[in-house]
Amino acid sequence: MNENDRSMKKKVRISTLESFFHKKSKNQGGSSSSPIAPIRRDDESPPPNVVPPTRERVVQFDINSLPHDPGLRRRILDYHPSDHEAIRREYILKEPLQPYEHDFCQREVGGAMRRFNPEWFDTYKKWLEYSIAKDAAFCFVCYLFKDNVDVLNAASQGHDAFTNNGFRGWNRPSAFLKHVGQVNSVHNKCLEKYEATIDPNTCIQNVIDPKTPQARKEYRIRLTASLHCLRFLLFQGLAIRGHDESEKSSNQGNFRELLKWFSQRKKKVGKTLFKNAPGNNQMTSPLIQKDLINACSRETIKGIIEELGDDYFGILADESRDVSCKEQMAFCLRYVTKGGVVVERFIGVVHVMNTTAMTLKNAIYSILAEYSLSPSRIRGQGYDGASNMKGYIHGLKTLIKNESQSAYYIHCFAHQLQLTLVAVSKKNSDCGWLFDILSIILNVVSGSCKRQEIMKEAQAKILAKAFENEELKTGKGLNQELGLGRPGDTRWGSHYKLLVNVILLYPSIREVLDIIFDDPLHFDDHPKADHVGFAIESFDFMFMVHMMKTIFGLANQLNIALQKKDQDIVNAISLVKQTKERLQQMREDGWESLLNLVTCFCDKNKIGVPKMEDEYLPRGKKKRNKVYTTNLHHFRVEVFFAIIDLQTQELNNRFDEVSMELLSCMTCLNPVDNFSSFDKLKLLRLVEFYPNDFTSVESSYLEDELDTFIYDMRRDDRFHGLKDMGELSVKLFETKKHESYRLVYLLIKLVLILPVATVTVERAFSVMSIVKNRLRNSIGDQFLNDCLVTYIEKNVFLKINDENILNRFQSMRSRRERM
Repeated sequence: MNENDRSMKKKVRISTLESFFHKKSKNQGGSSSSPIAPIRRDDESPPPNVVPPTRERVVQFDINSLPHDPGLRRRILDYHPSDHEAIRREYILKEPLQPYEHDFCQREVGGAMRRFNPEWFDTYKKWLEYSIAKDAAFCFVCYLFKDNVDVLNAASQGHDAFTNNGFRGWNRPSAFLKHVGQVNSVHNKCLEKYEATIDPNTCIQNVIDPKTPQARKEYRIRLTASLHCLRFLLFQGLAIRGHDESEKSSNQGNFRELLKWFSQRKKKVGKTLFKNAPGNNQMTSPLIQKDLINACSRETIKGIIEELGDDYFGILADESRDVSCKEQMAFCLRYVTKGGVVVERFIGVVHVMNTTAMTLKNAIYSILAEYSLSPSRIRGQGYDGASNMKGYIHGLKTLIKNESQSAYYIHCFAHQLQLTLVAVSKKNSDCGWLFDILSIILNVVSGSCKRQEIMKEAQAKILAKAFENEELKTGKGLNQELGLGRPGDTRWGSHYKLLVNVILLYPSIREVLDIIFDDPLHFDDHPKADHVGFAIESFDFMFMVHMMKTIFGLANQLNIALQKKDQDIVNAISLVKQTKERLQQMREDGWESLLNLVTCFCDKNKIGVPKMEDEYLPRGKKKRNKVYTTNLHHFRVEVFFAIIDLQTQELNNRFDEVSMELLSCMTCLNPVDNFSSFDKLKLLRLVEFYPNDFTSVESSYLEDELDTFIYDMRRDDRFHGLKDMGELSVKLFETKKHESYRLVYLLIKLVLILPVATVTVERAFSVMSIVKNRLRNSIGDQFLNDCLVTYIEKNVFLKINDENILNRFQSMRSRRERM
């Protein structure tokens, strides 16, 4: 037997017949005094309202207790030869039993009648087993340990009959006593070994090296101290181990240094650690650290799964490359808690070899299977919109929807908004020119640390002068140091932030460009500085910066709202509509205010403002075939109207889900303005999208329930002023009305489960860059996953008590000590 087999601890659950026969019930026919009464045959159907009784006995075997017996494990697994895998996986083996109702019962087998006494199974319940298939009784303990005792004269005690062929002499109950025998009989020796096997305190290691209560107490103190230190490091996302953990090292790593600091301030803990602890039981090794962290992660996931229960959920997934060039897929769940709150929980990351739809699907299903989550409970999918995710034929969302009909896919709203902004900046020539100039400014002004310091000094001088002239107010959080951030196609809100900072830092940028142009040591940058300086001092540049800042500002409010974890799909649709309406309002009424804003800024910074009725002179040298137009027509029609129309068109194209019938029906449950958008017919149509969740009878009940629901909601002051579906769900739970309107509440949950954005997944990747950084690029996949779960889901991890973690740690493998 190898070491792995020696350290195996199996729980074998075996069905017994302690309740196989029951005394006659008063409600059943027949006489209780009759020793023989007819009973039902096996092939007959059971009587109504009678549940076949079962009883299970949990027997825990420690193979280490008998290391010299290589056949014990084989015999345990062979006890149920048709169910080896079931025992290995610790499934409960149950056999339905017949509800016999007499003091003495009979069973017809092969034309003969067998008489049984149920007291036999009460008296010998520790070892007596009955096989329905063989119609025989067996001795379980003798079957397991018959080779470990002296079997001399075993046949005379009925040893073979109770282990090999089975006992069938029901008319000779004295055979049970004969098999048990005297104190030193074979059966009693086997029973003694059986009881020693299932008792963890009789493990051979504990017998050879018995531990005193004081040793166990010190072991628990050491283990708890290590756990507390690891908890702190996991909360902060810090590295656990150090480069050199030897005793001579001045820095032994975060874990050991924190443990030393902890032991110095807790004398009770310090007396059990390091030199005061046994050399083979320090509880500080890397293996112990990983086991404790894995126990923390498992208990955190267990808390999330218990919070979800057997309810419906949505899935969010995305793939990204980590610092070691491994393709990782992050996976999250979105569901409604028992309190009516919609949450998104991070479950873990999985290393995938490629990003094909089938590979991602297998990875998702493996996670669901690991935590006993059924794919049939999926009611929503949220991805970033890549082709392998949203493909209509072989995409991930199609593969999952084929197996779960109601798993509807929502393209991440935040990604769609970012794609809209990028498309506007690329499709319009004036926007393209603006961001080209901004890119050159970033390269010239922020190209070196020296130039960044020059800009900071220039900014400080301008602020000091503004304070002297009382143009700015001082206070906490005001007048913070700013910098130019480079915009990115995948960085949400980066375009808006750059435009805001360019306007605020405009004087400082001009001063830095002048310094660069006058510096003879940087003559290579003189043409760039001259080109940029000429561009930013033009009215065209200032008009484009202010206009795009205003337009992107409207979209940025939507962007911030979409990044909330508890955002629901109905409110997101409403926000998209509001953004479109505000853009249209800006097109109709925003021209004058924008022109006045740009004119004031230009006058303040001494930039020439052209007259709107004069002829427009285009930028560059292409003036030969130019069409005559005025400045007013160019800036208002060709720029202002054109860009707003392009923005609106892109919003309509990108957010095509808003026009989906499914989502349009969902908006009818919006509680805003006292349920003004309520539409009973659309809600009944919504039920048709979830055929597996509403039966035909429930659908008919729902029609009447909706009438009562809307009547109650509009007259209950507690439901006035609700802003979104999330608040409605919580309020229904608080007022206990989710029980009265069960079907309506189910509809609300299905609406809330649909994901809005993949914000939680994106944040997981940000955390992954913190946990697995350049110095920790060799961290293992399981260790990385455990660190991410505990770091991201801190709120759940904080609720897990130490006792549960320590118990899981103890059960993970065989330990030298037991608490």
